[in-house]
Amino acid sequence: MHHILVKDGALFQPHRIESGPLLFGNGLLSTIGEQHRKQRKMLNPVFSIAHMRSMMPIFNNVVDQLRNALTERVQNGAREIDLLGWMARTALELIGQSGFGYSFDNMVDDVPRHEYSIVIKDLAPALARLAFARFYLLPLALKILPTYALTFIMNITPWKSLHDVRDMVNYMHELSVEVYEEKKCAFEEGDEAVVKQIGKGKDLLSIMMKENRKADSEDKLEEAEIIAQMSTFIFAAMDTTSSGLSRILHLLTLHPEIQDKMRDELIAARREHQGSQLSYDDLVGLPYLDAVCRETLRLYAPVSSLLRKSTEDAIVPLSRPVRDADGNEVTEIFLPKATTVMISIMNANRDPKLWGPDVLEWKPERWLSPLPEAIMNSKMPGVYSHLMTFNGGSRSCIGFKFSQLEMKVVIAMLVENFKFSTSQNKEIFWQMSGIASPVVVGGSNSGHPQLPLIVELAKGD
Repeated sequence: MHHILVKDGALFQPHRIESGPLLFGNGLLSTIGEQHRKQRKMLNPVFSIAHMRSMMPIFNNVVDQLRNALTERVQNGAREIDLLGWMARTALELIGQSGFGYSFDNMVDDVPRHEYSIVIKDLAPALARLAFARFYLLPLALKILPTYALTFIMNITPWKSLHDVRDMVNYMHELSVEVYEEKKCAFEEGDEAVVKQIGKGKDLLSIMMKENRKADSEDKLEEAEIIAQMSTFIFAAMDTTSSGLSRILHLLTLHPEIQDKMRDELIAARREHQGSQLSYDDLVGLPYLDAVCRETLRLYAPVSSLLRKSTEDAIVPLSRPVRDADGNEVTEIFLPKATTVMISIMNANRDPKLWGPDVLEWKPERWLSPLPEAIMNSKMPGVYSHLMTFNGGSRSCIGFKFSQLEMKVVIAMLVENFKFSTSQNKEIFWQMSGIASPVVVGGSNSGHPQLPLIVELAKGD
């Protein structure tokens, strides 16, 4: 993994590279080489710890809306609520307000009304229906046909799934342009106009635009590249964040003693601060909340694998020798050009030789004491906590600190204010599709992503 993702990372490109620019423009997920390096350099200050601290008021505002919405629904007693839908709405609103200074959802209605909320929810399933065309037909077509010809063929092809994706992508791009132009006008009017916007000039897009204005000519990004980051970031982050949040809530219903312990920690922290909102440093410094988040991301990473394709012949060394069919020891593998490589995030995070015999148990306590020497010395290339959950190398998740903060702010509010338990006669099963999602076994909505849990107000001291 270190060789493929770090040492020779330039020789192994993601499968999405060919289709990425057509879907989301030249955003971070769709670029390679020098262009990718420039974009990461521009985005690094956006995801700094200092900037995460400044966004806490925005995060708190969104989770307050979520708390009010759930409180209204359970104030007269416990009620079954599909929390997957609410976690997806919360994740999108957090990304919208803190990422782009834009609100997608009033967090009041039973279902979201903004068209973007519906489009982003339907996009991943729609893309899955085009998987063969995206990964096999499109790369060949791009080599022999210009973009205008591909567009013409797409428009006349009688394929509803293809036209659905086209319309979704066009809508997302048009909204991204609209948001960008509004911010551009605000910058031209001056600081007073900027602070009147939802993000008050502290959202990710505003910071990126400021950084780009003062960048040297060789590092400056084109407007189209900045616009592309909006759809790219939302698509990459929303489903994974809502999946992670939903998984934690489901696990807490299966382990009520851990839920109670988390609540005690949160109540004690609030009492220590006279009931005021916890600061960034106070929140991320809560050991048990941190342990629950880390252990969930270890055992149940929202994305279970990565796909790479070799751009030329390569020799990949093995961390441990294996025996071939003839009994010979093999220490390296030859990969011809265009070989597809699957990297299992799940198996990397669950290796018993690194994590010990209890690797398949969900044990937040493992993070409250020193980790096994085997994992500490493993040189795991992951960017986060010796895990592969957020990838590694030059294409690791640049927003992993943002994602962690989202999870902690939302889970802290939910566990402090509400008690969660499983619904009777409803078995939750997690589908390991592109992004793990919960479904109910049996029933009329079987197979449809949902997380029905019993929610009630938590009893105070």
